[in-house]
Amino acid sequence: MARRVTKAVLPVAGLGTRVLPGAKTTPKNLLNVVDRPILSYIVEEARAAGIEHFVFIVGRGQGAIEDYFDSIPEIEQALQAKGKLDILEDVRRDLPEPGQMSFIRQMAPLGLGHAVWCARHVVGDEPFAVMLPDMLMAATPPALSQAVAAYEQVGGNIVVVEPAPEGEAHKYGIVALDGQDGRLNRMVGMVEKPPPGTEPSNLFISGRYILQPDIFEILETQERGAGGEIQLTDGMANLMKTQAFHALEYEGTTYDCGDKIGLLRANVAFALARPDLADAARKAIAELL
Repeated sequence: MARRVTKAVLPVAGLGTRVLPGAKTTPKNLLNVVDRPILSYIVEEARAAGIEHFVFIVGRGQGAIEDYFDSIPEIEQALQAKGKLDILEDVRRDLPEPGQMSFIRQMAPLGLGHAVWCARHVVGDEPFAVMLPDMLMAATPPALSQAVAAYEQVGGNIVVVEPAPEGEAHKYGIVALDGQDGRLNRMVGMVEKPPPGTEPSNLFISGRYILQPDIFEILETQERGAGGEIQLTDGMANLMKTQAFHALEYEGTTYDCGDKIGLLRANVAFALARPDLADAARKAIAELL
């Protein structure tokens, strides 16, 4: 029986260059989608999947992330005194239990593989999830819940994927499959940005993983790859030599919030999905058009 997945690693140390100048003083993952920061949705998704401990890999100048997930008594007391209990409940919604969150400095931007490796002592010897907070996934059940269900079915390592836009597979990390039958299939390889026409499939890696702790030992000595960084895909390719990997084509829609238009699309889509805002949002969009 597969061991439960109770820890998630969230690499949030990126500079957010694609959403500058907005990310100049505000960490990109604290930029709002409607009325909540991106990270609020990611943590909510993780909790729904049974995650009990969150490991944030942060960089210099990102103390606001830690502050967001902390209580601010002055705000809470003011809301209480004014009787704004609905807002108070909303403010407290993201607060963790003491000890549920860890914050680790990456120290240098050496790539996603290096960021994951930084979590090794907190994760320990157990399977764990990796969630890329740039990728906001609207899905029912939530994307990570779908991945956990797949993991409980086949064990090993799970990589969440989705179809690349027509003719654009060469822009992504693409998985190679040992046949394709349904949404969950055994992987035999990964190719980072394959030349057009050589793609082994049209499914790209989209930002949710469940990995075995053996990946840490591989990342420990892994040489730098593309961009001079320690790439997680390289580490997974090495781990695949000894362990099973499955690709899960999840059911849902992904919004790349590290991109200006992706962030705009997420704001529109999530506003339209809110019962309390949908009508007003639809009217505002119609007026602009």
